[in-house]
Amino acid sequence: MKAKRLCVVGVGTLGEALIRGIRARWAELPIAGSVRRAESLERLAGCGAEITCDVAQAVAGCDVVVVAVKPQAMPVVLRKIRESLEPGVLVISVAAGVTTARIEAELGQVPVVRVMPNTPCVLGAGMSVLTPGAFAGPAHMELARSLFDAVGKTAVLEEGLMNAVTGLSGSGPAYVYLVIESLAEAGVKVGIPRATSTLLAAQTVLGAARMVLELGEHPALLKDAVTTPAGCTVDGLMELEEGGLRVTLLKAVVRATERARELDPS
Repeated sequence: MKAKRLCVVGVGTLGEALIRGIRARWAELPIAGSVRRAESLERLAGCGAEITCDVAQAVAGCDVVVVAVKPQAMPVVLRKIRESLEPGVLVISVAAGVTTARIEAELGQVPVVRVMPNTPCVLGAGMSVLTPGAFAGPAHMELARSLFDAVGKTAVLEEGLMNAVTGLSGSGPAYVYLVIESLAEAGVKVGIPRATSTLLAAQTVLGAARMVLELGEHPALLKDAVTTPAGCTVDGLMELEEGGLRVTLLKAVVRATERARELDPS
C-alpha cells in the first residue's frame, strides 16, 4: 500500500519535520498541509508541500491525512475535515492522549493509526510508536510506519500503552535536556568553559545512547564497565543515587503518563 496524496493538518514544528522527511524519501509524492495563521504560509513556502489555511481544502483528494494538532483542538479539527475526507482515507493522529476510538466516533468507520512521536524527528532522529484503531489493517500500519521511518525509528505497541509512551519517549527529550543542562553547569562549576562543557555533556549523552542501541547490552552492564573499583565514577554514581536521580526520573515518567490520560476524558 502506497500513499497517493498526503495531507498534514497542523504544520507546526513536528508537521514540518514530517513533511521534509517524507519529501526527502518520496520526491514525487504530492503533499498538502494546513495552518491556522496566514503568517505561517511564508515560513513554510519551501517545505515541499502545498500549504493553505483552508483545512477542508487541504484534505480533499488525499488518501492519507496526518492530524498534527494539539489534543485540545482535535474535536474541532475532526468536525471541520469530516465531510471532506475521501472514502477509505487513512487518518494518522499524533495528538497525545486522544484514543483511536474517540477519533472513530467523530469520523466513522475509517482506518485510524495513532502515533506518539517526539521532537528529535526534526533531525530525523525521532522515536515514534504506532498503534492501530479498530478499522486499520496491516497494510495501513505498514504505510503509516513507512512515513514515520522517514524521521527516525518506529515501534508498534498496543493502544493501552500509548499514554505510557507519551510519558517516556514523548516527553523524554525534555528530561534529557535537563540532564545535559545540569551536566554542563557542573562542568562550568569545576572550571570548564561553558561552550566546551555543553559540548562534552551533549556528546557524552549521545555517545552513551549509541552504545545502548548499537551494542545491544543492558545499560547497567555498560555503566558497570565504566565504573572501576575506588574510582571517580563510582563516587559520582553514589551522589546521584543519594540525590534520588533514579526515583525522580521514574516519578517524572509516571506523572507525565498520568497527565496524558487526563487529556482524554474517554
